[in-house]
Order: sequence, then structure tokens, then C-alpha cells
Amino acid sequence: MTTALTWLYAPGDRPDVVAKALAAGADVVVVDLEDAVAPDRKDYARAATADLLSEPYQPTPVHVRVNALATPWAETDLKTLAALPGLSGLRLPKVTSARDIADTAKRAGTDGRRPPLYALLESALAVENAYAVASAHPTLHGVSLGEADLRADLGVRDDSGLDWPRSRVVNAARAAGLAPPPQSVHPDVRDLDGLAATCARGRALGFLGRAAIHPRQLAVIERAYLPSPEEIEKAEAVVKAAATNRSAQALPDGTFIDAAVVVEAARTLTLAHRR
Repeated sequence: MTTALTWLYAPGDRPDVVAKALAAGADVVVVDLEDAVAPDRKDYARAATADLLSEPYQPTPVHVRVNALATPWAETDLKTLAALPGLSGLRLPKVTSARDIADTAKRAGTDGRRPPLYALLESALAVENAYAVASAHPTLHGVSLGEADLRADLGVRDDSGLDWPRSRVVNAARAAGLAPPPQSVHPDVRDLDGLAATCARGRALGFLGRAAIHPRQLAVIERAYLPSPEEIEKAEAVVKAAATNRSAQALPDGTFIDAAVVVEAARTLTLAHRR
């Protein structure tokens, strides 16, 4: 199974844009029924998405970001989409508690089939409850931040003000046995240098991959998150050394090899050969 690094959003009321997204080379396409769709277009977006997902084969795995659970559209979103054969996951915006996940898992279960759930934490309360959310239900496969709403809730003016919430969600995912979360979107689709720089920062904090809002962002995200040739070479040296000598040792560059270093090296090689 491919490790996802790119999650490309497309508005659910624009089937033409969704079709282009499916051919853009992202690891996952997220059809958005929430922020990208005006209230008077919600029903159309849901129907168009249901039509797409009625086909079991999709060229790219398709997730759907449904409307927030407190809205009048959420129940219909779940009833209409959860059991469709082309759906690979449901992304739940504005989750704040473990109960949100447990309730949604129950509501989304149809004939024994529950699609994987992914929680978006977009408020101070959600960040405080990050581990409770991440460990709420076996159907939950991932958590991530919704940084636009979180910035507004916290009144953050500088990007560094989000470092603690970012580390909090990375730690919560790990503690709950989930995959590392992807970063939130970089909103300026023309600023590819800024995207690369913030991806490097996100990788340093423990994120894995990133959501995107335009196909031109995909290659930048993938380059930022794939191991460099130097990292691959070092990981191979670690794994080889560990396989030939079980005692503690150091590489020529001084890196001390212990069990944790070997595990990290194995992760690097898995990501390098992800396809």
C-alpha cells in the first residue's frame, strides 16, 4: 500500500475540477462538501459526489470532507455517501471530542461497512482533546489540523504561534498508534518557495505529507517529504550494519546505531520505496 504524501482538495460542486484532480497525480483526492461549497450548492455537490462514488473503481483513492457535524447537512452527507463503493474515507471537519468520532462511526456504519474516518482539529478545544479524539474509535485512521480556523480561534498572527498545536497533534497521533498527520494547506498556490520552506518545517516537526489545493503544489510537497539521496544512503548503511552486527556500533560519520536508529532507518527506506 502506498504511503500517502499528497492530499488534493477539490470542490464537490465542480465535477470538472474533481475529474482533473483525479488525474493530477495526488495520492488521495479529497472532495470537499464543506468550506468550498456555498449553502445553496450543498445538495448539488452531494448528489454529484454520490454519482462519482457509485462506481467502485477510482483512479485515485477518494475521500470526502463532509459538512461539520453540527450543521443541517451532515446527517444527509453521511447517509448518502458512507456506504458507496468508491469511497475510501470520510474527513470530519471541526471535531472537538471523542464523542464526535464515536457518534459519527455509529451513524456512518451501514451493513457492517464503516469507511475510515479522519478528524480535522480546528479549534483550541479540539487541540486540547487531541489524544482523546485520536484514540476514540478503531474506525478513526488519522487526525490533522485545520489551521485557518485554528488561527482565527487562537488569534495567532505569526506562524510560530502554531508550533505547539502542531507538535500536539503529531504527538497525539503517535500515542494513539495512528500514522503521522499531514500538514494543513498552504493557501497561496503561487508561493511554491514558501510551500517548500513550510514543508521542511513540518517535516522537522514530525508531519508526513501535506494537503494541497492546486495540482502545482503536489510535486513540491512530494519532494519535501521524500528522503534525499543522502538520507537513503545513510539509512541503507544503518540497516546493513545492524544486520551484520547486533552489538552497539557507530557509522564512519559518528552516528551511533541503536534500536531506535534502526527503526528510523527502516522507515526512511519504506518511504523511499513507497510505490
